[in-house]
Amino acid sequence: MSTPTKARPDVPLDKPSPARMYDYFLGGYHNFEIDRRAAEQMLAIFPDTPLIMRANRAFLRRAVSFLSAQGIDQFIDIGSGIPTVGSVHEITHRINPAARIVYVDIDPIAVIHSEAILKDVPNTAVIQADARQTTQLLAHPEVQRLLDFSRPVAVLLVALLHFITDDDDAKRMVRAFREALPSGGYLTISHATSGNMPSDVMEAGKKVYERSTNPVIARSRSRIAAFFESFDLVEPGLVYVPLWLPEGPEDLLIDEPERSSNFGGVGRKP
Repeated sequence: MSTPTKARPDVPLDKPSPARMYDYFLGGYHNFEIDRRAAEQMLAIFPDTPLIMRANRAFLRRAVSFLSAQGIDQFIDIGSGIPTVGSVHEITHRINPAARIVYVDIDPIAVIHSEAILKDVPNTAVIQADARQTTQLLAHPEVQRLLDFSRPVAVLLVALLHFITDDDDAKRMVRAFREALPSGGYLTISHATSGNMPSDVMEAGKKVYERSTNPVIARSRSRIAAFFESFDLVEPGLVYVPLWLPEGPEDLLIDEPERSSNFGGVGRKP
């Protein structure tokens, strides 16, 4: 049995990391005691949290499968966390082994473990970067080496934008990626929403993440839809993530999609 990862001396552990909490919610072991304590606090407040994470992961799988079927062979997964089972390279390489993927995360532990996971995986790279610093991110040597922005690229912002709490920062970031994409490029977003959640539960959950390295914000469907400005939304549009191209009646939360607490969509740049 695998055990939780050990801390490196140079990695700050004074706050829990949402990336490592996400790993814990999914049953992973790349997390520390401080992350597990925060995750358990979330579970006490909102027991559906692991279910929400799994539904979001399933949306990522379906979206990447769709994009691969459209012929997209270049992906940049921003806020990727730790690319364990079911990550972008595993999904797309089943369809096209030559597909190129760059993972981006701000958390150093996520990057360290990603480097180990991807060491022998061709056409992949991971970089540590702040998604808001788009110019530096897009100019990174590994991004430039693997991705050709003169051809269609898929930008994946899956469960990321709700950690960009300033609306202007979030809009500016998405606009920069939109401008970098050529015609035929795609933008994929999933984002937390609070429409079906009691306000006291939402407030208590926010307080847990305020004590982490990345506070969180929930946005309404209309505010999330605004990120797709100048993109053509792929059917079925911006919907609760279980409703985005479901595969069958056994899909997670297909009968209670609002429990996913996340909207998701894919847009194509004309």
